[in-house]
Amino acid sequence: MSMAGNPTPIEGAAFAPVSGKDAPRSAPGASAPTGKSGDPVGDAFRSLRGCFTGVAVVSAVINLLMLTGPIFMLQIYDRVLASGSVPTLVTLSGLVLALFGFMALLDGLRSRIFTRISQDVDNRLSGLAFRTSTFLPVRFGAKGAAIRPVQDLDNVRAFLAGSGPAAIFDMPWLPFYLGIVFLFATLLGYVALAGAAIIFTLIIINELIARKAVKSAMQTAGRRTSSIEESRRNAEAIQAMGMSDALTARWTDSNTDYLDKQRHAADWSSLFSTMIKSTRMVLQSAMLAVGAWLVIQQEISAGVMIAASIMTARALAPVEAAIGNWPVFVTARRSLGQLRKILRENEGAPGLIPLPLPSKSLKLDRFTCGPDGQAVVKAATFDLEAGDALAVVGPSGSGKSTLVRGIAGAIPRMSGDVRFDGAELEQWADDRIGAFIGYLPQDIQLFDGTVAANIARFDGEADPAAVVEAARLAGVHDLIVGLPDGYNTVIGSAGYSLSGGQRQRIALARALFGDPFVVILDEPNSNLDANGEAALTEAIKALREKGSIVIIVSHRPSAMAVSNKVLCLRDGQVAAFGPRQKFVRPVEAVKEAGE
Repeated sequence: MSMAGNPTPIEGAAFAPVSGKDAPRSAPGASAPTGKSGDPVGDAFRSLRGCFTGVAVVSAVINLLMLTGPIFMLQIYDRVLASGSVPTLVTLSGLVLALFGFMALLDGLRSRIFTRISQDVDNRLSGLAFRTSTFLPVRFGAKGAAIRPVQDLDNVRAFLAGSGPAAIFDMPWLPFYLGIVFLFATLLGYVALAGAAIIFTLIIINELIARKAVKSAMQTAGRRTSSIEESRRNAEAIQAMGMSDALTARWTDSNTDYLDKQRHAADWSSLFSTMIKSTRMVLQSAMLAVGAWLVIQQEISAGVMIAASIMTARALAPVEAAIGNWPVFVTARRSLGQLRKILRENEGAPGLIPLPLPSKSLKLDRFTCGPDGQAVVKAATFDLEAGDALAVVGPSGSGKSTLVRGIAGAIPRMSGDVRFDGAELEQWADDRIGAFIGYLPQDIQLFDGTVAANIARFDGEADPAAVVEAARLAGVHDLIVGLPDGYNTVIGSAGYSLSGGQRQRIALARALFGDPFVVILDEPNSNLDANGEAALTEAIKALREKGSIVIIVSHRPSAMAVSNKVLCLRDGQVAAFGPRQKFVRPVEAVKEAGE
């Protein structure tokens, strides 16, 4: 939808695709919960029950076809060699070749099914996992930052797409093969059963001993990844303040700890893998030795001896495959447990009745909030009406930013109420909250994408005219059209570099996009020059005229000049609240408050 003739063209839509895979798009599964049971992971797997049933049927046929080899050897030794019949050999060889070809076809089909199952699970859960991962640090602070639902989902998908699930579906056939060995010769059956028991005992011991080591290695890997991300986010500060050597030394210590934990887990896995492999080789030799003795005793034929040995090896093949995939399986199992727990707890309340967007009032009643379960703001109570502008002042560390973050829902409420037109924030779905709240955080973060996309909050259906209107209201329109590609200029880590003031003004336009009822501005003029501050003042006046509520946190007394109400915080508590006129000397009041 091009805006031909307009001095601010936004080609294609409110955000034009950058190119190919970098184009913004909605994540699969992000629009709705996967089911009504409150267990999205369980719903995703239950929906694939038919696929798993099909895999079980295919696995049954594959395991039946696995009898081809032992039966062929039995016929070769007991019939072909005894009779010397070449036609029989040719016929049997052709039949075996056809059966093995069919088995290979089914085995390939099963692998393709597992690949598609893994992708389907990812498609159903990736949107919810991404959405959950974005608010976990907000809700749980540092603990939330260490939880990575998307990475957990990747681990589950990698396991489902590998050879591990096939081994799991083949393992129930072990008694079937051992039963046939018992039919061949009871003694051979007991030898095979004893070997299988030893291997399973080793597997259990491995699970009990290695579980703690694998868990520790995964936790260290998570901290290692967080350290990398943190350094990349603060690259400029690291370079400017000469912190590179110190952080490199810190990284080296962290990486050494990670490698030690990984080596410890790998050593246990390698030890038991070697023991199980050696046990299987000893078992196979034992089967041949006992079988040879039975042949000498003329209790079985040579063909039965070879067939029993092959049958035992086939019975234990899934066990060996499972051991080879054990680290992947343990990681996937732990990730699945974490993913199931966190998505079940944070799926949100289903079936919310769509409420009208608020347009009248904002009221706090004994509102207490803070990050990581610490009450920073305590029992704050005040109310605002449409058209009000509130200046929040107070000493550094008094809880100003925490208060506005709590109102916006960016940190969890501990007690009390925040009500918009009488309804709590939780009564609106996440995608509706953005329609009436605009938020400019103290720490400005823009995303990789076009300027228009950032202002439109990456809404694929945003009206380009609304994007331009928000930019004009923020006084940043002229700045944007002066960029290399105007509104289609790509910004972010991979795009055009903006100054701090430019980022702040574009973020202000993002907060104003869509004419929100409540606009929360945390230090909105910290990076602005005189022109930018004048534009901010005009924007606040325009918002008030439209009937919006504006909440401003600022260290500058000018914030009070455009506000009709003032809230003073001390030690997280409301020290004073009321009309600006009640503050006889506003500038001095701000200074006395510690600003």
